[in-house]
Amino acid sequence: MTGQTEGPMNRRNLHERLRDQIGQDIVAGRLAAGTIIKAEDLRAGYDVSLSVVREVVRVLESLGMLRPVRRVGLVVLAMDEWMLLDPLVIRWRMTQAPARQLRSLTELRVAIEPEAAGLAAQHAPAEAAEEIMRLAARMRSTGRNGDVESFLEADVAFHRAVLGAGGNELFAAFDTVIGEILAGRTGAGLMPQYPHPDALQWHFDVADAIGRQQSGRAKEAMYKIVAKADDEMSGVWADEPRGPRR
Repeated sequence: MTGQTEGPMNRRNLHERLRDQIGQDIVAGRLAAGTIIKAEDLRAGYDVSLSVVREVVRVLESLGMLRPVRRVGLVVLAMDEWMLLDPLVIRWRMTQAPARQLRSLTELRVAIEPEAAGLAAQHAPAEAAEEIMRLAARMRSTGRNGDVESFLEADVAFHRAVLGAGGNELFAAFDTVIGEILAGRTGAGLMPQYPHPDALQWHFDVADAIGRQQSGRAKEAMYKIVAKADDEMSGVWADEPRGPRR
């Protein structure tokens, strides 16, 4: 970062790079809980202005990762203070601690998404149900062609649509988390180029059940989807201990 000017675009790049670097250092434990950071040290170390440092610190404070202490500096906080479902924190953990992050998020999906599919079958407007079916068809087409990028886009849109179709605002707010989970899985090379035919069919089954207002069937098909994802990735976290570690 050294020697860079701070035009509007470059300032944003400096902000994002410094934010991501510090966030990843905290997630990875290179900046352990209790560590004291000085804003001036960040300014000098990364050769950026104090205004950029302050912007980054505000973001990390809002995520529960740093706390300013008067006359002391910025204190790094433990993981139980973090906003763990914020997309930035998920992304940093996916980069620095992928096994534990994937396990936690996949287990959360297993708990949430079948219920969301059941609610969608009960409450989805007709146009939402039709869009979910279109996305299932798009997943089948792109999956069969081995188009990983387009399949991911359709997969994310499908699960977001299901989460939002049931009229529960908290399930709907989970959609950004789903996007990070699926993108992280693909980025980690854990998504096959050609999805399993059963998985493609189960997405169709979810869509069809929602369209027919069959709540139990929608829940069952969605459970098959997330349970298969759990099973396919379980080897990634097989040796990962549970507990307070990052």
